[in-house]
Amino acid sequence: MLRSALAGVQAVAAHSRHAFARHTHEQFGIGVMRLGAQVSHSGRGQVQAGPGHVITVNPGEVHDGAPIGGARAWQMLYLDPGVVARAAADLRADGRGYEFEHPAQDCPALARDVLALYAQATAGAAPLACDALLLRILARAGVPAAGARRREPRAVPEAIRHARGLIDDDPAAALSLADLAAASGLSRYQVLRAFARATGLTPHAYQMQRRLLLARGLIRQGTALADAAAAGGFADQSHMTRLFVRAYGVSPGRYALAAG
Repeated sequence: MLRSALAGVQAVAAHSRHAFARHTHEQFGIGVMRLGAQVSHSGRGQVQAGPGHVITVNPGEVHDGAPIGGARAWQMLYLDPGVVARAAADLRADGRGYEFEHPAQDCPALARDVLALYAQATAGAAPLACDALLLRILARAGVPAAGARRREPRAVPEAIRHARGLIDDDPAAALSLADLAAASGLSRYQVLRAFARATGLTPHAYQMQRRLLLARGLIRQGTALADAAAAGGFADQSHMTRLFVRAYGVSPGRYALAAG
Protein backbone atom coordinates (compact mmCIF):
# COMPACT_ATOMS: atom_id res chain seq x y z
CA MET A 1 0.00 0.00 0.00
CA LEU A 2 1.42 3.34 -1.08
CA ARG A 3 0.59 6.79 0.18
CA SER A 4 -1.80 8.62 -2.12
CA ALA A 5 -1.85 12.36 -2.61
CA LEU A 6 -5.55 12.23 -3.50
CA ALA A 7 -8.07 12.49 -0.68
CA GLY A 8 -10.34 9.45 -0.55
CA VAL A 9 -8.11 7.38 -2.85
CA GLN A 10 -5.91 4.45 -1.80
CA ALA A 11 -3.17 2.98 -3.97
CA VAL A 12 -2.14 -0.69 -3.81
CA ALA A 13 0.65 -2.48 -5.70
CA ALA A 14 0.88 -6.26 -5.40
CA HIS A 15 3.02 -9.14 -6.64
CA SER A 16 1.66 -12.30 -5.09
CA ARG A 17 0.67 -15.95 -5.30
CA HIS A 18 -1.92 -15.31 -2.56
CA ALA A 19 -5.42 -16.68 -3.15
CA PHE A 20 -7.84 -14.19 -1.66
CA ALA A 21 -10.88 -15.49 0.19
CA ARG A 22 -14.28 -14.06 -0.69
CA HIS A 23 -14.54 -10.54 0.69
CA THR A 24 -15.97 -7.09 0.01
CA HIS A 25 -14.80 -3.49 -0.04
CA GLU A 26 -16.70 -0.34 0.85
CA GLN A 27 -14.89 1.45 -1.98
CA PHE A 28 -14.84 1.27 -5.76
CA GLY A 29 -11.73 -0.48 -7.02
CA ILE A 30 -10.11 -0.16 -10.44
CA GLY A 31 -6.68 -1.35 -11.50
CA VAL A 32 -4.54 -3.04 -14.13
CA MET A 33 -2.97 -6.50 -14.21
CA ARG A 34 0.73 -5.95 -14.90
CA LEU A 35 1.97 -9.55 -14.91
CA GLY A 36 0.49 -13.04 -14.91
CA ALA A 37 -3.20 -13.88 -14.69
CA GLN A 38 -5.90 -14.63 -12.18
CA VAL A 39 -9.39 -16.11 -11.99
CA SER A 40 -11.98 -14.61 -9.71
CA HIS A 41 -15.61 -14.87 -8.70
CA SER A 42 -17.38 -11.54 -9.06
CA GLY A 43 -20.90 -10.36 -8.39
CA ARG A 44 -20.97 -9.83 -12.15
CA GLY A 45 -19.82 -13.37 -12.99
CA GLN A 46 -16.75 -15.62 -13.03
CA VAL A 47 -13.90 -13.91 -14.86
CA GLN A 48 -10.26 -14.28 -15.87
CA ALA A 49 -7.85 -11.39 -16.24
CA GLY A 50 -4.46 -11.37 -17.92
CA PRO A 51 -1.64 -8.85 -18.47
CA GLY A 52 -2.93 -5.41 -19.38
CA HIS A 53 -6.53 -6.15 -18.43
CA VAL A 54 -8.45 -3.58 -16.40
CA ILE A 55 -10.07 -5.10 -13.29
CA THR A 56 -12.82 -3.48 -11.23
CA VAL A 57 -14.98 -4.06 -8.17
CA ASN A 58 -18.02 -2.16 -6.92
CA PRO A 59 -18.71 -1.38 -3.24
CA GLY A 60 -20.21 -4.35 -1.39
CA GLU A 61 -19.53 -6.75 -4.26
CA VAL A 62 -18.45 -10.19 -3.07
CA HIS A 63 -15.32 -11.31 -4.90
CA ASP A 64 -12.16 -13.37 -4.54
CA GLY A 65 -9.04 -13.99 -6.62
CA ALA A 66 -6.60 -16.81 -7.30
CA PRO A 67 -3.47 -16.86 -9.51
CA ILE A 68 -3.29 -18.84 -12.74
CA GLY A 69 0.05 -20.54 -13.28
CA GLY A 70 2.08 -18.66 -10.67
CA ALA A 71 2.39 -15.20 -9.21
CA ARG A 72 0.58 -12.24 -10.71
CA ALA A 73 1.06 -8.51 -10.22
CA TRP A 74 -1.34 -5.61 -10.34
CA GLN A 75 -1.76 -1.96 -9.43
CA MET A 76 -5.07 -0.88 -7.95
CA LEU A 77 -6.81 2.33 -6.92
CA TYR A 78 -9.60 2.21 -4.31
CA LEU A 79 -11.95 5.18 -4.49
CA ASP A 80 -14.23 6.22 -1.67
CA PRO A 81 -17.89 6.32 -2.80
CA GLY A 82 -18.03 10.07 -2.19
CA VAL A 83 -15.15 10.64 -4.61
CA VAL A 84 -16.91 8.65 -7.32
CA ALA A 85 -20.29 10.26 -6.63
CA ARG A 86 -18.90 13.77 -7.04
CA ALA A 87 -17.09 12.89 -10.27
CA ALA A 88 -19.98 10.87 -11.69
CA ALA A 89 -22.39 13.75 -11.10
CA ASP A 90 -20.58 15.58 -13.87
CA LEU A 91 -21.08 12.62 -16.23
CA ARG A 92 -24.74 11.72 -15.73
CA ALA A 93 -27.79 13.94 -15.89
CA ASP A 94 -30.41 11.28 -15.12
CA GLY A 95 -29.59 10.87 -11.41
CA ARG A 96 -28.90 7.12 -11.59
CA GLY A 97 -26.23 5.59 -9.40
CA TYR A 98 -22.80 4.78 -10.75
CA GLU A 99 -21.15 1.37 -11.01
CA PHE A 100 -18.30 -0.21 -12.94
CA GLU A 101 -19.68 -2.27 -15.80
CA HIS A 102 -17.04 -4.96 -16.48
CA PRO A 103 -15.19 -6.93 -13.77
CA ALA A 104 -12.37 -7.45 -16.28
CA GLN A 105 -11.79 -6.12 -19.78
CA ASP A 106 -9.04 -5.69 -22.35
CA CYS A 107 -9.12 -1.95 -23.03
CA PRO A 108 -5.64 -0.47 -23.61
CA ALA A 109 -6.81 3.17 -23.57
CA LEU A 110 -8.55 2.72 -20.22
CA ALA A 111 -5.56 0.81 -18.82
CA ARG A 112 -3.23 3.67 -19.80
CA ASP A 113 -5.43 6.19 -18.01
CA VAL A 114 -5.69 4.05 -14.87
CA LEU A 115 -1.92 3.59 -14.70
CA ALA A 116 -1.38 7.31 -15.34
CA LEU A 117 -3.76 8.22 -12.48
CA TYR A 118 -2.03 5.67 -10.24
CA ALA A 119 1.36 7.21 -11.02
CA GLN A 120 0.12 10.73 -10.41
CA ALA A 121 -1.68 9.83 -7.18
CA THR A 122 1.43 8.19 -5.73
CA ALA A 123 3.75 10.97 -6.94
CA GLY A 124 1.69 13.88 -5.62
CA ALA A 125 0.67 15.37 -8.97
CA ALA A 126 -1.44 18.49 -9.36
CA PRO A 127 -5.16 17.98 -8.58
CA LEU A 128 -6.22 19.42 -11.95
CA ALA A 129 -4.42 16.66 -13.88
CA CYS A 130 -5.77 13.95 -11.57
CA ASP A 131 -9.34 15.24 -11.79
CA ALA A 132 -9.29 15.14 -15.58
CA LEU A 133 -7.97 11.57 -15.62
CA LEU A 134 -10.52 10.39 -13.05
CA LEU A 135 -13.42 11.79 -15.07
CA ARG A 136 -12.17 10.12 -18.23
CA ILE A 137 -11.72 6.79 -16.43
CA LEU A 138 -15.21 6.87 -14.94
CA ALA A 139 -16.73 7.81 -18.28
CA ARG A 140 -15.09 4.79 -19.96
CA ALA A 141 -15.48 2.23 -17.18
CA GLY A 142 -18.99 2.92 -15.90
CA VAL A 143 -22.49 1.89 -16.80
CA PRO A 144 -23.69 2.33 -20.41
CA ALA A 145 -24.70 5.77 -21.62
CA ALA A 146 -28.18 7.05 -20.80
CA GLY A 147 -30.85 5.07 -22.62
CA ALA A 148 -28.88 1.81 -22.73
CA ARG A 149 -30.08 -1.17 -20.71
CA ARG A 150 -28.51 -1.22 -17.26
CA ARG A 151 -27.88 -4.43 -15.32
CA GLU A 152 -30.38 -4.58 -12.48
CA PRO A 153 -29.06 -5.58 -9.06
CA ARG A 154 -30.35 -8.82 -7.60
CA ALA A 155 -33.20 -8.17 -5.19
CA VAL A 156 -32.69 -9.17 -1.57
CA PRO A 157 -35.79 -10.69 0.06
CA GLU A 158 -37.27 -8.59 2.84
CA ALA A 159 -36.76 -11.33 5.42
CA ILE A 160 -33.04 -11.44 4.65
CA ARG A 161 -32.80 -7.64 4.74
CA HIS A 162 -33.96 -7.84 8.37
CA ALA A 163 -31.38 -10.51 9.17
CA ARG A 164 -28.64 -8.61 7.37
CA GLY A 165 -29.64 -5.41 9.11
CA LEU A 166 -29.18 -7.07 12.48
CA ILE A 167 -25.53 -7.72 11.57
CA ASP A 168 -25.01 -4.32 9.93
CA ASP A 169 -26.35 -2.45 12.97
CA ASP A 170 -23.72 -4.01 15.26
CA PRO A 171 -21.12 -6.18 13.50
CA ALA A 172 -19.33 -6.85 16.78
CA ALA A 173 -22.42 -8.33 18.46
CA ALA A 174 -22.35 -12.01 19.40
CA LEU A 175 -25.31 -13.07 17.26
CA SER A 176 -26.60 -16.60 16.80
CA LEU A 177 -28.41 -18.16 13.87
CA ALA A 178 -31.48 -18.21 16.10
CA ASP A 179 -31.23 -14.41 16.44
CA LEU A 180 -31.19 -14.02 12.65
CA ALA A 181 -34.08 -16.46 12.29
CA ALA A 182 -36.14 -14.48 14.80
CA ALA A 183 -35.40 -11.21 12.98
CA SER A 184 -36.34 -12.66 9.60
CA GLY A 185 -39.29 -14.84 10.60
CA LEU A 186 -37.64 -17.89 9.04
CA SER A 187 -36.29 -21.12 10.47
CA ARG A 188 -32.54 -21.34 11.13
CA TYR A 189 -32.10 -23.60 8.10
CA GLN A 190 -34.19 -21.31 5.88
CA VAL A 191 -32.28 -18.19 6.89
CA LEU A 192 -28.95 -19.97 6.37
CA ARG A 193 -29.82 -20.96 2.79
CA ALA A 194 -31.63 -17.75 1.85
CA PHE A 195 -28.89 -15.52 3.27
CA ALA A 196 -26.19 -17.26 1.21
CA ARG A 197 -28.31 -17.06 -1.96
CA ALA A 198 -29.02 -13.36 -1.47
CA THR A 199 -25.58 -12.13 -0.40
CA GLY A 200 -23.12 -14.73 -1.71
CA LEU A 201 -21.86 -15.30 1.85
CA THR A 202 -23.00 -17.35 4.82
CA PRO A 203 -24.25 -15.28 7.78
CA HIS A 204 -21.00 -15.91 9.67
CA ALA A 205 -18.81 -14.98 6.68
CA TYR A 206 -20.91 -11.84 6.14
CA GLN A 207 -20.50 -10.88 9.81
CA MET A 208 -16.72 -11.35 9.53
CA GLN A 209 -16.67 -9.06 6.49
CA ARG A 210 -18.62 -6.40 8.33
CA ARG A 211 -16.20 -6.70 11.26
CA LEU A 212 -13.21 -6.35 8.95
CA LEU A 213 -14.72 -3.27 7.31
CA LEU A 214 -15.41 -1.77 10.74
CA ALA A 215 -11.83 -2.45 11.84
CA ARG A 216 -10.43 -1.03 8.58
CA GLY A 217 -12.37 2.18 9.09
CA LEU A 218 -11.11 2.53 12.65
CA ILE A 219 -7.52 1.86 11.59
CA ARG A 220 -7.79 4.53 8.89
CA GLN A 221 -8.88 6.94 11.63
CA GLY A 222 -5.74 6.17 13.65
CA THR A 223 -7.19 3.71 16.17
CA ALA A 224 -4.62 1.37 17.72
CA LEU A 225 -4.72 -2.14 16.26
CA ALA A 226 -5.63 -3.82 19.55
CA ASP A 227 -8.47 -1.34 20.10
CA ALA A 228 -9.73 -1.81 16.54
CA ALA A 229 -9.75 -5.58 17.05
CA ALA A 230 -11.72 -5.24 20.27
CA ALA A 231 -14.21 -2.78 18.78
CA GLY A 232 -14.64 -5.06 15.76
CA GLY A 233 -15.64 -8.03 17.89
CA PHE A 234 -12.54 -10.13 17.19
CA ALA A 235 -11.23 -12.52 19.83
CA ASP A 236 -7.91 -10.64 19.85
CA GLN A 237 -5.54 -8.73 17.58
CA SER A 238 -4.03 -11.90 16.09
CA HIS A 239 -7.51 -13.13 15.13
CA MET A 240 -8.17 -9.85 13.30
CA THR A 241 -4.75 -10.03 11.63
CA ARG A 242 -5.29 -13.55 10.28
CA LEU A 243 -8.62 -12.64 8.69
CA PHE A 244 -7.34 -9.26 7.47
CA VAL A 245 -4.42 -10.84 5.61
CA ARG A 246 -6.60 -13.61 4.20
CA ALA A 247 -9.07 -11.08 2.78
CA TYR A 248 -6.82 -8.19 1.74
CA GLY A 249 -3.34 -9.71 1.39
CA VAL A 250 -1.80 -7.09 3.69
CA SER A 251 -1.44 -6.94 7.48
CA PRO A 252 -3.39 -4.39 9.57
CA GLY A 253 -0.06 -2.84 10.60
CA ARG A 254 1.00 -2.29 6.99
CA TYR A 255 -2.45 -0.93 6.21
CA ALA A 256 -2.16 1.52 9.12
CA LEU A 257 1.20 2.80 7.86
CA ALA A 258 -0.20 3.46 4.38
CA ALA A 259 -3.42 5.02 5.63
CA GLY A 260 -1.69 7.26 8.19
